[in-house]
Amino acid sequence: MRWILFALLAGPAFAQCPAAPEIEAPLRVLIDEARAAPDERAARAVTGDMWALWTRAPDARAQEMLDEARARMRQSDLVGAETILSELISYCPDYAEGYNQRAFAHFLLGDFALALPDLDAALERSPLHVAAMSGRFLTLRALGRETEAQETLRAALALNPWLPERVYLSTDH
Repeated sequence: MRWILFALLAGPAFAQCPAAPEIEAPLRVLIDEARAAPDERAARAVTGDMWALWTRAPDARAQEMLDEARARMRQSDLVGAETILSELISYCPDYAEGYNQRAFAHFLLGDFALALPDLDAALERSPLHVAAMSGRFLTLRALGRETEAQETLRAALALNPWLPERVYLSTDH
């Protein structure tokens, strides 16, 4: 009886995150559109549509956390953003964008070694997450792991040949 009363009083604190939205099928369509884009401008519009998919959180609570963390990053409160994103990951451990955004916060803080596992976690959950691939490329590059970085960049460019990072593609690796 006490446990039931406690659960009723605790309410949303013990709420479970629903499954992340299914985005693979629409993402594959967008990847095809990016590959077929006639120019960078057209590809940017497709990339915006990809971001709309990635940043659609599993529920309102998760969306609020994601939105607040991204707002804090825009205000250069990277530590605050990282804290909120860690809460988001605890609440929704299967939501790839939580990891991707926390990796971005770590990257901006210069904590490249902390960014890499989050990028790997994002890609484990969403293998077609082109932005996480780009972030992984930049992170590996910052860590001096150029061969691995170039492999990651090639994989990302195979999905979206218009990525801004394409200027870093090396023919040496």
